[in-house]
Amino acid sequence: MNLVMTIILVSTLLSTILAIISFWLPQMNPDYEKLSPYECGFDPLGSARLPFSLRFFLVAILFLLFDLEIALLLPLPWGDQLSFPMTTFSWASTILILLTLGLIYEWTQGGLEWAE
Repeated sequence: MNLVMTIILVSTLLSTILAIISFWLPQMNPDYEKLSPYECGFDPLGSARLPFSLRFFLVAILFLLFDLEIALLLPLPWGDQLSFPMTTFSWASTILILLTLGLIYEWTQGGLEWAE
């Protein structure tokens, strides 16, 4: 057996063993105290299952979008060593322009305002 097959076999076996152990090991005994929301020792004042504001999700999605933009632009410095570095620069500029236009659109529509 070659090295790659050995690594795949060991990682698959280890993952399976760890998944089985994590499934059977914990003791699931839910009671009232575990199921009740924790509010610093006080009795719960209301339901802890209130829905989040839609604006929270919008800001979270925008954060993820701009976080992924960094991952897309990370290889940009190595693009200078390609045979056509202007192609890399034009694609990176296109991504940045599209994201900037999207941010400007969200800003003008009031999507980033917390209070209405």
